[in-house]
This record gives sequence, C-alpha cells and structure tokens, in this order.
Amino acid sequence: MVQAPVLAAADPFKALADPTRWAICERLAAEELCVCHLVDDMGLSQSLLSHHLKVLRDAGLLEQRRHSYWTYYRLNRDAFAALGARMSSLSERACEPGNGRPCC
Repeated sequence: MVQAPVLAAADPFKALADPTRWAICERLAAEELCVCHLVDDMGLSQSLLSHHLKVLRDAGLLEQRRHSYWTYYRLNRDAFAALGARMSSLSERACEPGNGRPCC
C-alpha cells in the first residue's frame, strides 16, 4: 500500500501530467498573467481555464495576487524548486542495470 506522504508528493506531478496545465505553466514561467490574458493566449473557455488553474493551485504550483477586480497568477518558484530537488534525488539514487534482486 502506498503511504500518505508519497501520495501527497505525487499531487504536483499529477497536476502537471495534463498537457493543458503544462502549457499554462509554460506561459506563467515567462510572466505573471491575469485570467483574461490566459483565456486569450490559451484559447480556452474561462470556465475550463478556471478548472485547470484550481488544480494547479490546489497542488501548490501557483500563487495568485488580487489587484482590483483581477486575479493575477504566477508560478510558485519554491514548489517548482522542490519538484526539481525530488527529481534530482531520484536521478542520483538510480541504480545501475543488473543491480537488483533476482526474480522469484
């Protein structure tokens, strides 16, 4: 059985597995954007974009800032740094071919 901390650690990766959400993150890596600009840039309906933004926010990957009537989104740099560190850790611990248990 997979333990709860492992499941929680997988949430950001699950959020990024969707190509649309990955594309949103690519846009937000370049600049902070409001929803109306993302709708125009991505060619998505406002409701579909809001759904994707919620998934990314819930996974801790986005930060938001309110300005008057608008909400601006940007990447959570710390969250992406943590993801990079996890991937680096896996890469560093990856075993060599043939370095495993024999089959039953």
